[in-house]
Amino acid sequence: MERITFTGALGVPLAARLDKPEGPHLATAIFAHCFSCSKDIAAARRIAQRLAGMGIAVLRFDFTGLGHSGGEFENTTFSSNAADLSAAARYLDNRGMEPSLLIGHSLGGAAALKAAGDIESLRAVVTIGAPFDPEHVTHNFADALPRIAAEGSAEVDLGGRPFRIGQDFVQDVIESDLTSSISGLRKALLVLHAPRDSVVGVDNAARIFRAAKHPKSFVTLDDADHLISRAEDAEYTAEVIAAWAGRYLDLRPPAPPPGAPEGVVRASEADPDGFLQDITGGPRHHTLADEPLAYGGTDRGMSPYGYLSAALASCTSMTIRMYARRKAWPLQHVAVDVTHAKVHAQDSDLTGPNKIDRFTRSIRLDGPLNDDQRARLLDIADRCPVHKTLEAGAKVETTLL
Repeated sequence: MERITFTGALGVPLAARLDKPEGPHLATAIFAHCFSCSKDIAAARRIAQRLAGMGIAVLRFDFTGLGHSGGEFENTTFSSNAADLSAAARYLDNRGMEPSLLIGHSLGGAAALKAAGDIESLRAVVTIGAPFDPEHVTHNFADALPRIAAEGSAEVDLGGRPFRIGQDFVQDVIESDLTSSISGLRKALLVLHAPRDSVVGVDNAARIFRAAKHPKSFVTLDDADHLISRAEDAEYTAEVIAAWAGRYLDLRPPAPPPGAPEGVVRASEADPDGFLQDITGGPRHHTLADEPLAYGGTDRGMSPYGYLSAALASCTSMTIRMYARRKAWPLQHVAVDVTHAKVHAQDSDLTGPNKIDRFTRSIRLDGPLNDDQRARLLDIADRCPVHKTLEAGAKVETTLL
């Protein structure tokens, strides 16, 4: 992750983070945060990290007057937020990283819809809990509107924090109409919204979807809250965006490095307070690894030994299928169960005081196979490459990057 600053629409420095892929850089995205939020909210961090895992660099920044960015929030407007997004795109262009994906959360989603038409390199836009009418945001400080109109600005409480809202901001959201921006988008659109969103009702998603031309998609976020504050909801949102974006962005990877014909498998920490890991195999394959609750994890993915058992089980099944197919035997289905345990060496076929790893494998073969065929397939199971690796052992070479 790279900390950067760039000049925003009002000429002040905006604080940003650029989440860069550890492997090949295949595309670039911009993330626009929600009203009065910051680039560092949990949903933004999780989505940016997930996309970086599949080769998409993500620029997330604080709008003018928010977070660590310069300027005064009371001098901003909805239009200046959209202009900040255009400024972010120009910054990326100058770095040779023109953005092809724009993601906006809440009012940031509305700003993304407004700004998208001015960013030529974009191919896809995602909104998360976005209002169709930017004026919707004034519901957060409706009781202060008369004071803002009378005094030109007023301090309001948003989420327990004080913000000064100017009349220019209020007037701008009142006058903003996104209908033409949405209908003339000419880019793929994904609308994400939770039906139970109590801040921005799901009817806003319906209006955005109706106004948009194809290609467009809508995916429900079920019972997620407006800020996507739960880790599992942020993960799901990230997964949906990653899967959907792959249809519209050119994410074909370059050739894998020498000596790794199947590419590189990378584990990247997803939760520094726990053990959750993003596991990526190239830009198209992703899963999670974790530890059980009893061991301090969140149990949102298999354990490392679970994946090792999965490697043995899947390789065994594939090897059996490959042989039966070549022989044209009537094998209808294969299922392989594997369990792992640490056992004392003296309880195994080996001798010694130390514990060793024991994998117990149960194989089920369905179909009208005769006894000789079943016995041969059981013998073939021991020729599974992962089985051979586990029995022979392996050498691990480690370098520090």
